Amino acid sequence: PLNNLLILSDQLSRNTERNLTVKQVEFAKTIHASGNDLLALIADILDLSKIESGTVAVDVSELRLAELGRYVERSFRHIADSKGVEFQINLDPSLPKTVHTDAKRLQQIIKNLLSNAFKFTHAGKVALSVAPATSGWSPECEELDQAERVVAYTVTDTGIGISTDKQHIIFEAFQQADGSTSRKYGGTGLGLAISRELSKLLGGEIRLFSAPGAGSTFTLYLPQSYAAPRARPRVATPQPDTAREPAAPTSVEAVSLELETSLPFVNEAGDDRDEIKPGDDVLLIVENDLGFAKVLLDAARQQGFKGIVASSGAAALAMSREYEPAVMTLDIFLPDMQGWRVLDRIKADLATRHIPVCVVSTDDARERALNSGAIGFIGKPLTSRDSVDHAIENLRAYLSRPLRQVALLMPGGAERDEIVARLGAADVVVLLAEGGEHACRMLETESIDCLVVQDARELRPEAVIAALEERAVTQQLPVVLYGTVDPDRTAQWQRGKGVLALREARSTARLLDYVYFFLHRNAASMSQDERQALEDLHSSSCILEGRKALIVDDDMRNIFALATVLDEQGMEIVSANNGREAISMVENDPSIDIVLMDIMMPEMDGIATTQEIRKLQRGKDLPIIAVTAKAMKGDRVRCIEAGAWDYLSKPVDRVHLLAVLSGWLYR
Repeated sequence: PLNNLLILSDQLSRNTERNLTVKQVEFAKTIHASGNDLLALIADILDLSKIESGTVAVDVSELRLAELGRYVERSFRHIADSKGVEFQINLDPSLPKTVHTDAKRLQQIIKNLLSNAFKFTHAGKVALSVAPATSGWSPECEELDQAERVVAYTVTDTGIGISTDKQHIIFEAFQQADGSTSRKYGGTGLGLAISRELSKLLGGEIRLFSAPGAGSTFTLYLPQSYAAPRARPRVATPQPDTAREPAAPTSVEAVSLELETSLPFVNEAGDDRDEIKPGDDVLLIVENDLGFAKVLLDAARQQGFKGIVASSGAAALAMSREYEPAVMTLDIFLPDMQGWRVLDRIKADLATRHIPVCVVSTDDARERALNSGAIGFIGKPLTSRDSVDHAIENLRAYLSRPLRQVALLMPGGAERDEIVARLGAADVVVLLAEGGEHACRMLETESIDCLVVQDARELRPEAVIAALEERAVTQQLPVVLYGTVDPDRTAQWQRGKGVLALREARSTARLLDYVYFFLHRNAASMSQDERQALEDLHSSSCILEGRKALIVDDDMRNIFALATVLDEQGMEIVSANNGREAISMVENDPSIDIVLMDIMMPEMDGIATTQEIRKLQRGKDLPIIAVTAKAMKGDRVRCIEAGAWDYLSKPVDRVHLLAVLSGWLYR
């Protein structure tokens, strides 16, 4: 029900048909915000009730503290940046590499403590420190006294602080320091109550030191290795749906930050996924051949990368979200989908298109790879390892360059001045070429990352332009033709010897989009105005218009909610309310472009349905997106192993839904 409430209220608040009054739009926005609040409240109440009823099983596993640091960095850095608050993560060098505890519950406690710290801190800093501890907990905590080693997880802030007489009540359910804070700051008043109970469950406790106006320090003390208490009954029953993955950076994310520690894809190559620390440059190797993957892994390590290996396209996409690699190598021949699908998906998503990709394939694929946005190419078959070492060395050199350079070849004037002003950024240098001959010399002497050409009369004579085209082709330099371009001129560029990444931009907005694409600029590093302009440009329904989506769900309300969003984008919608009907529709309807597959269905669930569709000739190359509310640890992996290419968790966020669909349907 909340999935439908959130999707449909969001649709109403957008008022795309312009038939609602301003007050009605505000009503819809209030419904949507209240739905998010209700979602948070339900999740917290379920958590607390399970703990108090004794039905929560402690799932002990090995958690690498470096991975915990990456989880915290990934989850809270954008919050700190948006509030202008300093954020520090300090891991004591004397710490062990791993602790043995319930990783999901530990992350939940730290998430609650950090969420509170950021909520009540408007200036200064928030810090998480992890260090060994020999004291500090209360004498009543026997489990900590008996533990061989104890680790302290300390969250410190410079926020509003808590008076001494109020500190004892904030750990009680539905309580905050005073009645006014619940109005000013929001929240259910359950986060600290849940954290306290979880700390007890894990054999530890939380201590608080605070004063009004001086900030707060919450310290979680836990044994380094969890030991189940003899007196505590442990009921090993499956847990209800409370731990959900986030869909996209929206208000829902505050409720459901990701709780999975790592994706349990098999590490057959013996890669570095367990050794990654914050700040490491990670190279994601997408390669089905284990022997060649190890060659690439060795070359990556020699260049100072931490290497991780994915043997399928779906695993590569999941690991790109999990590990946020600095660069990728991508084999085209993968067992579940062609590498071109992976490349298109990555380059169509503003969140990932900045990742430099080096394609690995036969030489006849070089032109397509570079034109699709790849930065490098390794040709097969390989006669020696030199080409591998050279390609990885080039990736390292590209990352090491602090600036990207754009050569702008167009007549002077107000239009050029505007483009220079809009292209200029802290990490981008615009070089002005005063004519074709100057541009040719520039390509010889400068490291140019993208060439922008306005095809005007001032850029003659023809011989100079031909020489410029030849140099660009030889250097495999991306070129953007700007303005009203003569088709014959475009054809001339494309007839050059060699290969060339070429785009035509007929507007300034599209010009900036293409240049940023070829410069591999991370949208996260752009200004708010730049990001908004790109999002507006890419939110166009042109990619989805006319495409057919099959929605598979046993609840007609869910089908209606999703269909409402997709219909607005001009998509054609068909639906199936069970797995067998979905299989029949895929088999008999070749016009279906993509499938949204609900996982929790009676009789034949979405995983079994996906497996059967993949056995069909028609279903082998069909994008299937898993959609589920039961986003427990490992669910994404199970969906991917069944044949899904991507994953959405309920409540489905509209923006993320459209981004995923656009990524798979992009041509």
